Amino acid sequence: MPESPHPFQSLTPGFIMDAVESQGFRCDCRTLALNSYENRVYQVGIEEGEPLIAKFYRPGRWSDAQIVEEHDFCRELAEHELPVVAPLRNGAGESLFHHGGFRFALYPRQGGHAPEFDNLDNLLVLGRLLGRMHRIGAVRPFGHRPALDSRSFGHASVAFIVAHFIPEEYRESYLGVTGQLLEAVDAAVAGARDVRVIRVHGDCHAGNILWRDNAPHFVDFDDARTAPAVQDLWMMLSGDRSRQSAQLDALLEGYREFCDFDPRELRLIEALRALRMLHHSAWLARRWKDPAFPAAFPWFNTVRYWGEQILALREQLAALAEPPLELP
Repeated sequence: MPESPHPFQSLTPGFIMDAVESQGFRCDCRTLALNSYENRVYQVGIEEGEPLIAKFYRPGRWSDAQIVEEHDFCRELAEHELPVVAPLRNGAGESLFHHGGFRFALYPRQGGHAPEFDNLDNLLVLGRLLGRMHRIGAVRPFGHRPALDSRSFGHASVAFIVAHFIPEEYRESYLGVTGQLLEAVDAAVAGARDVRVIRVHGDCHAGNILWRDNAPHFVDFDDARTAPAVQDLWMMLSGDRSRQSAQLDALLEGYREFCDFDPRELRLIEALRALRMLHHSAWLARRWKDPAFPAAFPWFNTVRYWGEQILALREQLAALAEPPLELP
């Protein structure tokens, strides 16, 4: 029996324009698929207006309440004049729309380029913005969005890979290194259990920050969740220890102009990096039946990939054993 088509294959140009026009816009027949895999995102031309960005959510990933909570967080930040790209609302105040079995949101188009994290002046600016964002994020908790924890990002990810993907020749090695890694992560998390958790962006890599007119704009809050503040900082650090220390110094110089930072959170950086590594492999594995994934990530699930992944996990285990970065 042939495999049923993936739901996203229903997103033809005609369907996309019908969805956008259901919210009162008139499309000019131009649609452009943008670089997105978890969801599907398109630039849609609008008659007598700037193009809009239409984001169609992956079915089954988030509940309506969780998506609306993401939108409300973006709107709250925008109302405090933070440069975030928030979803548009219709006349009824709604930002999550439904069409043909899909949920979608519309955003204004925001131009820009990825920031240079090696530029310490840029990190100073980003630190100020994150300090303002976290000050607002700490005002109230999420009611529906989950927390970033080792159970869902770590243990569940490893269990899925072991059950469905790891080649037999690497099974013992993978189980060995991930067992040690999760033990070290759990110890780090337990040692920081009194650290405050707040609403965060959750996925502050360079692709989710658009730099324009000497200022950053945060986009894509799809991974917003409850986590320690350092979750939004550590992805901006790279290089050797001295370089990361200089980057951290620049970030926190700006950050602490608006928000206090608990130095105990520095113990979590390598644990959070390890969880992201484990979660990323499981994310690819869980999405492998989506035709876009084998096409975009052909190197995944090869013998070479798993050999290199085990080596990277061993290196991360060694990083967890090193003393954490320190404040200047």
